[in-house]
Amino acid sequence: MNFLKNFLIDEQGQDLIEYTLLLAFVALAAAALFTSVGTSITGIWTGANSRMTAASTAAS
Repeated sequence: MNFLKNFLIDEQGQDLIEYTLLLAFVALAAAALFTSVGTSITGIWTGANSRMTAASTAAS
């Protein structure tokens, strides 16, 4: 009976699970952030490319 009681109150290893869950949350948040930032950067490069093409055409 004591073994079962000690097993239920034992909190060893709980920190590892909490840190793993925290790491998973941070990874998901970073993935979501980089996905939206990637779309923004693509728009910026597309705009810059169009302006450079227009300037090159006008200079010719």
